[in-house]
Amino acid sequence: MTQLTARIAQELLSHEAVVREAYQDVVGVWTWGVGVTEASGHTICPRYVDHPQTMRWCLEMYLRLLHEVYAPEVEEAFMGVPLKENEFGAALSFHYNTGAIKSATWVEEWKCGKVEAARMSFMNWRKPPQIIGRRKKERDLFFDGVWSSSGLVREYAVLKPEYQPDAQNPKFIDVSVLLGELIGA
Repeated sequence: MTQLTARIAQELLSHEAVVREAYQDVVGVWTWGVGVTEASGHTICPRYVDHPQTMRWCLEMYLRLLHEVYAPEVEEAFMGVPLKENEFGAALSFHYNTGAIKSATWVEEWKCGKVEAARMSFMNWRKPPQIIGRRKKERDLFFDGVWSSSGLVREYAVLKPEYQPDAQNPKFIDVSVLLGELIGA
């Protein structure tokens, strides 16, 4: 079993952002915190509509979902194959974004020792086009051990009455101490 470290949680956060109250994503799905939707089993609407939460609560829920949902599914997909910290972190980020760790062909290719084929297949997950930068960073982390997090996380306010993140005005914050505290590092 690979351990979820503060470094992994920070890396994944650098590919996401934090929005401390509910907003509607580009397809109208109510979302909150670190990309959390009701599909995760956590109630978003009306709980967080017009009710900003503390950064601590947002990160606690994020870590809970990583521990209880996403990490076990990554471990299951790689059953019998030990993962290094960078590999686990990249696979976890990929899965948190796609939900498809069990169906991604790159996983089986890598497990079978077809590393170059897996590296190429990793980049098949490129929709929407805005995700390509993230996918490259995940690929480089998994296959080459290149961490990309600067240590800062984007936080967005919510514009109303549209309930959209204010993407033009991100606030960059350091949550490394809080993550370390919550993970117990």
